Amino acid sequence: MPALERLTAAFYARVPADPLLGPVFAHMSPDHPAHVARFLAEVFGGPAEYSAGHGGHAAMLSHHLARRLTPAQRTRWVALLCETADAVGLPDDPEFRSAFVSYLEWGSRLAVINSQDGVTPVLDAPMPRWGWGEVGGPYQA
Repeated sequence: MPALERLTAAFYARVPADPLLGPVFAHMSPDHPAHVARFLAEVFGGPAEYSAGHGGHAAMLSHHLARRLTPAQRTRWVALLCETADAVGLPDDPEFRSAFVSYLEWGSRLAVINSQDGVTPVLDAPMPRWGWGEVGGPYQA
């Protein structure tokens, strides 16, 4: 948790100055970085704190509804998060970074899809569980 909290705090400190991302997060709650850290921890097999306190995957999806995120914003979000991972010293070994970037790509693309007008997301989908290189999708048991 401390590493993910450092990551999200540093990332969201950079966001306001970013021309593509600043407007998206202009009214972000001060608790947002901690919530995202808990979500990421749960996705990667940590405790289910996000689900217990914030409603799980359905809640995360609902935060993106009607935000009309663009592919350019998605690309920048992933790039800035990866840059921040380097800056805060997250592991740079191939296995960790492969899994980390894989989830960021998958999750951010899902966010863009579910942020468009008229989309009805699948709100009963389980919390994704991301592994370390196993073949399969995010909803494995």
